[in-house]
Amino acid sequence: MKSGQIGMAASRVDGRAKVTGQARYAAEFDVSGLVHAVVVRSTIACGSMVEIDVAAAMQLTGVIAVLTHQNTPKLPYRPHKGLPDAAIGERLHVLQDERISHQGQPLAVVVAQTLEQADSAARLVKVQYVLEAADTDFGIVPETDPTDPLAGEPAPEETIRGDCDLAMKAADLQINTTYSIPREYHNPIEPHATIARWEGSALTLWDKTQWVHNVAEEVAAVFGIEASDIRVISPFVGGAFGSAARVWSHVILAALAAKIVDRPVKIVLTRREMYYATGYRPQSRQTLSIGASRTGQIDALRHEVCHETSTYEEYKESLLLPTQILHSCPNLYTRYRLSPLNVHTPTYMRGPGEASGLFALESAIDELATQTGIDPVQLRFLNEPPFDQSVNLPFSSRSTRECYRLGAERFGWDRRDPRPGSMIDGQWLIGWGMASGVYPVYVATASARAQLFPDGRAEVSSAASDMGPGTYTSMTQVAAQTLGLSLDKVLFKLGDNRLPRAPIHSGSMTMASVGSAVKAACERVKAEAIAYTGAKDFARALEILDRPIDCLVEVQPGDSGERYSMNAFSAIFTEVGVDRDLGEVRVRRMVGAYGAGLIVNPKIARSQCVGGMIGGIGMALMEHAVVDKRTGRVVNANFAEYAVPVHADCPPDIDVIFVDEEDHHVNSLGVKGIGELAMAGIAPAIANAVYHATGKRIRNLPITPDTLL
Repeated sequence: MKSGQIGMAASRVDGRAKVTGQARYAAEFDVSGLVHAVVVRSTIACGSMVEIDVAAAMQLTGVIAVLTHQNTPKLPYRPHKGLPDAAIGERLHVLQDERISHQGQPLAVVVAQTLEQADSAARLVKVQYVLEAADTDFGIVPETDPTDPLAGEPAPEETIRGDCDLAMKAADLQINTTYSIPREYHNPIEPHATIARWEGSALTLWDKTQWVHNVAEEVAAVFGIEASDIRVISPFVGGAFGSAARVWSHVILAALAAKIVDRPVKIVLTRREMYYATGYRPQSRQTLSIGASRTGQIDALRHEVCHETSTYEEYKESLLLPTQILHSCPNLYTRYRLSPLNVHTPTYMRGPGEASGLFALESAIDELATQTGIDPVQLRFLNEPPFDQSVNLPFSSRSTRECYRLGAERFGWDRRDPRPGSMIDGQWLIGWGMASGVYPVYVATASARAQLFPDGRAEVSSAASDMGPGTYTSMTQVAAQTLGLSLDKVLFKLGDNRLPRAPIHSGSMTMASVGSAVKAACERVKAEAIAYTGAKDFARALEILDRPIDCLVEVQPGDSGERYSMNAFSAIFTEVGVDRDLGEVRVRRMVGAYGAGLIVNPKIARSQCVGGMIGGIGMALMEHAVVDKRTGRVVNANFAEYAVPVHADCPPDIDVIFVDEEDHHVNSLGVKGIGELAMAGIAPAIANAVYHATGKRIRNLPITPDTLL
């Protein structure tokens, strides 16, 4: 389908609005009568409040109200499930009782005429606690099995294929390793914010979110009203990386405060607050064993993981999926466990699960390559699975071989000296490393409306989101291609739950799901225009059309997921330099080859991949939350001390290759999505390059100078 608008490297249709300040983000809407709210948060990790004194705060000029559990009405809230869908809503019931489950939990909300007044008053609220012992140390809290949703009690979550123990004992070679990844935070450029306004029983929310319909439904469940009475508006999102996938407590608090003071209320989280209020990638511990022949054939894989979750709900990720499907292995055992801590609940963060699991898997595969003396690329060729052994289904498409071949060729991999420490550039030890990446293809039910006007314009809409990957542009391209129009004749609308329903803007499913709905809606409106006008073709129908044509279409995923294993794949190649005296690591160049289905816009898709690679640099070399184990406080909850990559940390040479692939098993467009895949496999590729440079295998992220000296 690469023709016309699809496959064209078009510039962002919303680019001008963003760079000229016309694009409005959640905190920027001008709402009449607006007042401001600031959240007072717990300074302990576990216990209860015995007294909360708001008298001094209430006396401050401009203060309208201070909401606490003592003066706030009990909210209906849906029953506490304990096993939430991570994308739905937080199960912590705010301002409903005196209990405290984590550092930074909301204890009060101060509402005032100005932000400065609210902030000053919030500092005057005094809380007395009964302190209880808190579980905040991931290293010592016992691991537990997840709760079986059917049995309602903990049960082992295992995958068993063949006889892993027997095969491991019989293997010529064994790799037995443990890997750890610290807690990591999203740190999007736009802080989280919500404006809430009630008009009678109707509520309007301007919110930073990746799923407008979910916000309406979750808030409706909390307040005991109909979702149809709530409008959620979110036309632009300034980055999220998963942090805006859930309905967090500040959204509920904004709506609650607005209802009580009978004024529109705005809450904007500070950067520090976001370390306690909008989720994170959970710290994890992984043990991985490989049994293999001396010729490199993998005979057995054992992978056990554990990561942190909160005490009030179980958050789970797919760390084990890459191990189950990426490399051929007849004997496999995986086990998934959790450590409940007195922490705020983790959430999706770009490449959730896969990015973490791949660090362990692909590092261990590199260790096997070293033991066998087989080139890391060739070792992966040797262990290519003929089908998905985890579900006994064929792959809908699998371009790993092409990713390896094209990536290695572009990188110049054949010039690599395999001996660690053998490649030197002055003061720098040079290392070349690579890793595989995988991310499943998710497709969900989506709807879209297409309207065709007599003047030749089209307006297409769906309640999707755009947190940066270019949804406005790619959907405009799909619509323009389907209708045979130029981009400037098509207007695409999103970010409003009054528009046709769309799934969560997460899991790299937007293009596959909403894109398919947009294509179907445009095909329908095109056919109806021809039928209405009696024209022989669409071009003639446009010439004589005398009224608007309006079509609403819903597209469901179909049964391909029952017949095929659907995934996107990648191969990542990196070059690092390690200062032989200082232990400083610099990523010098990167090549990523991606088999991700049809690429609708290579310019925007490349931007996604470059962003993922840079995020992977942060994961590998910099990012980690420092948590005070006594209090659960995040010590480095700011950009001064929580290091993220900046321009100086990025290599001048980042190369992106898209394998020529269309997969019409997954959807009518043949797309797979690339946002999450872009983060997968980056950290292990860098870690493997560091080993090649230094001969030191670092299994605990991030790789900092002290680990190499």
